[in-house]
Amino acid sequence: MYNADEQFEKLGLTLPPAPAPKGVYKPYVIDGKYLYLSGHGPVQDNAELIIGRIGNDISPEEGKLAARQVGLTMLSTIKTNLGSLSKVKRVIKVLGMVNCTADFLYHPAVINGCSELFAAVWGEENGIGTRSAVGFGSLPDNIPVEIEALFELY
Repeated sequence: MYNADEQFEKLGLTLPPAPAPKGVYKPYVIDGKYLYLSGHGPVQDNAELIIGRIGNDISPEEGKLAARQVGLTMLSTIKTNLGSLSKVKRVIKVLGMVNCTADFLYHPAVINGCSELFAAVWGEENGIGTRSAVGFGSLPDNIPVEIEALFELY
């Protein structure tokens, strides 16, 4: 079995604290062999959110880094609640929502920050699934990116 925890260690990254829900929802649900993660924002190591609208407050490159941070936040939810990243067999679907100006056109490039992280953790075969990347006029707390995902478990 592929060891995603060992792969994560090799990347030399750290996980932020897993966020607690800020509304009436569960951060994750397991249904049979599927793990559904609710929308996550970019939680930093100090538990603060990255905020700002892409194209106005922050650059597309900063947005991509924020999407990577969302991916790390999602990994934190998995590790905190399931005990191991290696319980995930593969990424099935990622939905990336980008808080951006109306003229911003590069939503997929921003969401690549998360997708590239997942590919590095679970490998290209299992870490890349289907994906949508869409623009929004606003997101909660003015975060630049929110991402939800569906995973298959072992």
